[in-house]
Amino acid sequence: MTGAPRRHSALTAVLRARPPGAGHADILAELHRMLRGGEVPAGTPIRVDDLATHFGVSRIPVREALMTLVGEGLVVHRPHAGYAVARLTAAELRELYVVRRLLETAALSSALAAAGPEDDACARAAFAALDAAVERGDQAAYHRESRAFHLALVAPARMHRLRHVLESAWDATELCRPMAHVPEAERRAMHAEHSEMLAAFTARDEHSLLEASGRHHARLETSIAAIAADAAAGHGQA
Repeated sequence: MTGAPRRHSALTAVLRARPPGAGHADILAELHRMLRGGEVPAGTPIRVDDLATHFGVSRIPVREALMTLVGEGLVVHRPHAGYAVARLTAAELRELYVVRRLLETAALSSALAAAGPEDDACARAAFAALDAAVERGDQAAYHRESRAFHLALVAPARMHRLRHVLESAWDATELCRPMAHVPEAERRAMHAEHSEMLAAFTARDEHSLLEASGRHHARLETSIAAIAADAAAGHGQA
């Protein structure tokens, strides 16, 4: 009985203060930020009344925001149990990484054909921010900047629906913060592949870009499979 309040306090503690009367869009944006950052454990209860008090609103806009998140797979709702941060199975996590690979690969060729100097500048800036996070050993920044870098590479494709689905899949994987469990040496190998991808992108070398991206995603999927297997084994021994 004492565990739930502590977990919920951890949830509200990471929410930014908002002026009373925040609207649906404000509430949704803040909950998105929290969930994308992986700042609360999967399965954490989300209590409507406490969020309404935090945002200074009625329960209605809070429920609307939570139902949007349910539709995105980031939150679950069970009758008589309420809302909670979604919990992925190992199979679901692996599947989402496959989805991310397929969608990103589909967009890269089109992005390369449409890219110009401004897109190169955006990609270089995104890589520089990611590189700084790697050198600082800042895992939270690594998660954020890695995503920004990958999205910078596909942005010139202007495939808005594809990008929406890609970001939705990415949001769902962030609930688990899987990269936090990847060894430092493996993360640095992945970052070397980021560098290869940037070089191929700015050189407009489609073959090298797709080859480097393919190796990168294969490494990601292998790492995620190992993490999932370890987690399953640990759960079985508990």
